[in-house]
Amino acid sequence: MSDAAAMPMSEPYALRINRNDPHLVASDGRAGHRLPATRILGVPVSVIDMPMAVRTIIDWALTRRTSMICVRDVHGIMCAQEQPDLRAAHERASMITPDGAPLTIISRLLRAHGTGRVPGPTLMEEMFAATQGTGIRHYLYGGKEGVAEQVAANFARKYPGSEVCGLECPPFGTVSPERDAGLTDAIRRAEPHIVWVGMSTPKQDIWMNDHLDRLPGMVLIGVGAAFDFHSGAVKRAPKLMQALALEWLHRLMSEPRRLWRRYLVMAPAFLWKMARQPEPRNS
Repeated sequence: MSDAAAMPMSEPYALRINRNDPHLVASDGRAGHRLPATRILGVPVSVIDMPMAVRTIIDWALTRRTSMICVRDVHGIMCAQEQPDLRAAHERASMITPDGAPLTIISRLLRAHGTGRVPGPTLMEEMFAATQGTGIRHYLYGGKEGVAEQVAANFARKYPGSEVCGLECPPFGTVSPERDAGLTDAIRRAEPHIVWVGMSTPKQDIWMNDHLDRLPGMVLIGVGAAFDFHSGAVKRAPKLMQALALEWLHRLMSEPRRLWRRYLVMAPAFLWKMARQPEPRNS
């Protein structure tokens, strides 16, 4: 393994906590690599921070390692409790980043001390900045009509050395097998290294799991609302609110009708479930 993909210093902690969990130390199929992780309510969360995530993804992209990366928050953890398809995607992912402060704090409490926040929008921007002049090609898949085009234009202006080789706004709702095959063929023809998937959870995670074998040699990354933020369609929380772990409050205030259940119902339910969890076993 190259230095770019070297495991974080906290790897022994994660492996010790999860020594009897084969899903966290090995994987099979095309994505036969996986970062050390700990589990939060049964969902693997990688022991990783932003610099490590960027280095690892660049390494996987340049070496054409077929990979799937989920960006996970409390909402995603709770969805996985009731959705087997989402749980299956998590078990196959090579990396699952902790999007928000709650998962980062809990990971550290579980002795995964190398864990830091890796939010989807920030990861996307960091990757476009870091891949300038590397030859790594990006494909944007998702968002409402015109959103992907605006994201590409904004990043081209901000990071002129980055390269977007294609984009697509897939139909909302159910896609016919014929239409899906055509969309997948278009991605293959573009030969990107990284495919950014801008749908909602769990749709984007299930889509990546279903298409991973059909897109060999590519890194699929589900980043949800990152397309809206980077297109300018939705304003992201101010830096201070992000630093104080209050980005959820900004989002709730911006889109209360869509997000009230996520933050006012699912988040308290998550805390209640965590409080009832047994203490992690020392080993």
